Amino acid sequence: MKTKKHIAILGSTGSIGTQALDVVRAHRDFFEVEVLTAQRNADLLIQQAIEFTPNAVVIGAESQYEKVKQALHQYPVKVFAGDNALASVVQMETIDLVLTALVGYSGLLPTIRAIEAGKTIALANKETLVVAGALITGLASEKGVNIYPIDSEHSAIFQCMVGEFHNKIEKIILTASGGPFRGKKREELRSVTKAQALKHPNWNMGAKITIDSATLMNKGLEVIEAKWLFGVGTDQVEVIVHPQSIIHSMVQFEDGSIKAQMGLPDMRLPIQFALTYPDRYQSDFPRFNFSDYPNLTFEKPDTETFRNLALAYEALKRGGNMPCVLNAANEVAVAQFLGDKIGFLKMPEVVERCLEKIDYIRDPAYADYVETDKETRIRALEFCR
Repeated sequence: MKTKKHIAILGSTGSIGTQALDVVRAHRDFFEVEVLTAQRNADLLIQQAIEFTPNAVVIGAESQYEKVKQALHQYPVKVFAGDNALASVVQMETIDLVLTALVGYSGLLPTIRAIEAGKTIALANKETLVVAGALITGLASEKGVNIYPIDSEHSAIFQCMVGEFHNKIEKIILTASGGPFRGKKREELRSVTKAQALKHPNWNMGAKITIDSATLMNKGLEVIEAKWLFGVGTDQVEVIVHPQSIIHSMVQFEDGSIKAQMGLPDMRLPIQFALTYPDRYQSDFPRFNFSDYPNLTFEKPDTETFRNLALAYEALKRGGNMPCVLNAANEVAVAQFLGDKIGFLKMPEVVERCLEKIDYIRDPAYADYVETDKETRIRALEFCR
């Protein structure tokens, strides 16, 4: 009889959070939901709380607090609001594992607090490692905390590494779909609309990550995340475009052998693996059939047209607070594009200008990351005008 894992899902109303709850529904004997959090989607958070009756819920938007509290007053669910509550609730003694599915920079502090409290981390918030990889991995090592990746690419690498942790990695190969504009040149992208950019060919994801996929920034962020998760150098992480999204990523070992993890594009599989590791639980997810995909193809990414991938490598090579600058500038640029304030090609321009203008800090502390993020967002907004 397996002991139930008590989990907190930060960002339970988003794409990853809702799919994580699908996994919990399928394995109710193995999981107990302790905490659910949302930023603004009070209605869905209320529905989830009624279904799973967690110990506590947190609504980030304090203006929604009374609505959530009133809706749940007859249930044994504590209701909190605001960023401070979010950073505190992850430290509850009853929590075994914290799944961080928050969007962007907002995931950093709660993840730090969860690690400080000794909680196992299932990480879907790649920006946490992009912004402060040295800080996060150092703290996790100090506290003896395991970080299990949920991104399909990093989960694939992790799955390839199981049983191989003592063997030296020669190269990590991250696969990219290429997004909706694969093969197009700069001139063709000048008139791209938000609706076109939000139509990912293979994956159903939230708006921010879908735009990042269209610009290849998502793959750039994943390169930085891979460096910290797997302790490799910048020159050991290669990106290859694989339009079918069947091979989720690969690991090449020092003897030249390559391991690949394959499957249909379905985020529930890496989510379930992170939640159940080291075990694999039965699932009813659709199965891959080779006869349905007679041709798996690969090509080099076009970093001249899609500048964000090259900028991410540049930020990683410079190190210090530059990945934090990259992330903050990109978050602002994506928000402005989604708000119809700037064009598609303006996004990498904003990121590049911020990398040029923000002061470099070689060994940033947490306070430096906070200040860098704040300053970059101000400058990025100026560059968007």
